Amino acid sequence: MKPPQTTHNTTVTRICDAIVYIEENLDKKLNLELIAQKAYFSPFHFHRLFSAVTHETFHNFINRKRIEKAAAFLMHQKEISITEVSEIVGFSSLSSFSKAFKKFYSISPNQFKKQSPKKYSQICKTDSKNKQTNIAFKQYICNLNNTLIWLKMNAKKTSIKTVPRLDVAYISHKGKMEAIGSVYNRLVQWATPKGLINEKTRMVTIYHDSPKITDPNNLRMSACIILNDPVDDINGAVNLKVLPPTKCIVSRFEITPFQFQQAWEASFVWMTENGYKKAMTAPFEIYYNNAEAHPENKFIVDFCIPIL
Repeated sequence: MKPPQTTHNTTVTRICDAIVYIEENLDKKLNLELIAQKAYFSPFHFHRLFSAVTHETFHNFINRKRIEKAAAFLMHQKEISITEVSEIVGFSSLSSFSKAFKKFYSISPNQFKKQSPKKYSQICKTDSKNKQTNIAFKQYICNLNNTLIWLKMNAKKTSIKTVPRLDVAYISHKGKMEAIGSVYNRLVQWATPKGLINEKTRMVTIYHDSPKITDPNNLRMSACIILNDPVDDINGAVNLKVLPPTKCIVSRFEITPFQFQQAWEASFVWMTENGYKKAMTAPFEIYYNNAEAHPENKFIVDFCIPIL
């Protein structure tokens, strides 16, 4: 296959494609030569460009993504053993995984796995004689109940549904969440001359990393616009992808930007309390309005958590 002509925009696109490939193949052996070849660069040139775009070395990026994916397994799929997790995310041995994980999070995988609060019955059985634990647990239950009450009061509906296939154009963003607004401005500037911005326009934010796991400066998101018809004129800053039909917990909200974090936390609490398990697919938001046109500057938005 003939490599594409190189411009600044195509360079960024090819690096982004390489990142997507890495994230989807963390369980496999990944080396600089292989990924550079897939991105149509020499290994030396690719390594320099990759570091310039991501602000991380190639090997540091892969190590971080493997550890963060492992952390997500330990948080959401506790039935999987630590040994299995280390294999799933591509570590050659349990000892190398444990060492890398502890260096990254300052605690062992086993300690990390045990951090999440236990269910009510379990704590009552094991810690009923510990007054301090009981007080802390009662506070946890109170916070849990308050969160679910908030969800009931603010979510128009929470249900399990299959979100249909979404064809999107997107721009990748790495960094703090609040900075994604400027990325959407760039996406709108690209989409407007093509007649893609109208009252039926739907935007989507995909969260590739969890703020509970990843450093805020390394968070990766995709600012997307849903395409109802094919688009051929794509420049290097904008890419295309398909989100396949996905089984999700979907909560519909009409809220201000300051309530988004609480809405996500409440949605995840609902998931846990109703016995569902998060899939490894990235969660996302689907927007149904322009908040600036709303009388109270609120977003009408679906919070979507992919589940098994």
